[in-house]
Amino acid sequence: MLYTDTHIHLYLEEFDNDRHQAVEDAISNGVSRMFLPNIDSNSVKPMLDLCLAFPGNCYPMIGLHPTSVKENYLDELAIVESWLSTHRFYGIGECGLDYYWDTTFTREQEFVFRHHIDLARAYHLPLIVHIRDSFNEVIRILKDVNKPDLRGIFHCFSGSVEQARQAIGFGFSLGLGGVITFKNNRMHETLQHIDLKHLVLETDAPFLAPTPHRGKRNEPSYIPLIAQKVAEIKEISILEVAETTTANAMKLFGIQHQSAAL
Repeated sequence: MLYTDTHIHLYLEEFDNDRHQAVEDAISNGVSRMFLPNIDSNSVKPMLDLCLAFPGNCYPMIGLHPTSVKENYLDELAIVESWLSTHRFYGIGECGLDYYWDTTFTREQEFVFRHHIDLARAYHLPLIVHIRDSFNEVIRILKDVNKPDLRGIFHCFSGSVEQARQAIGFGFSLGLGGVITFKNNRMHETLQHIDLKHLVLETDAPFLAPTPHRGKRNEPSYIPLIAQKVAEIKEISILEVAETTTANAMKLFGIQHQSAAL
């Protein structure tokens, strides 16, 4: 079976001692493609270095994470645009809104998110949206922008059936990670009402490791654990989950062949 991890931060320091081994372990477990969202200007080079080391397995995206939106956000946006003009990327993000950690720069976060939407449309790339404690605000902005050509992923989605339908209605897929393996997670109910064609898998490693690794470093090789939980909830085979979510991801990111180059 072939799996796809649509959201992983392999370039972070948590992987400094075994980064390449983590990728190789993932590939050995059938996770043949890993998509890396950017955080800020400091993470671009290590992200690209890893993608160059594993072409056809690791794919870079570019953006400014909402928790990295500070006083210098205009400079950071200029750097994003500069990279877009010289390198190939497969998505815009990680972007969006985060009202959990700090609300000091909420106005700037919204400006940056709207700018990322413009970039996604200009470069015909999927938008990778961070929605922590900000789902309603993200939906408000998408309604205001009202651009039917937008597509992308609501990263780390764990909302209600109604919220899932709202996201899908805007042409977005739902990114499912380790949280769905936690007890009493409401996605167990939500997934029963959402077609598999709207779902993709992600780890968000090194964060949010699935059960039985909860509380430890997350890894891309754990994607099959997430797929297995989806299969259990929807009462289908893990093969169907692997094949369909991978096909969904490949269509979204515009990748046709295993050996797609940077």
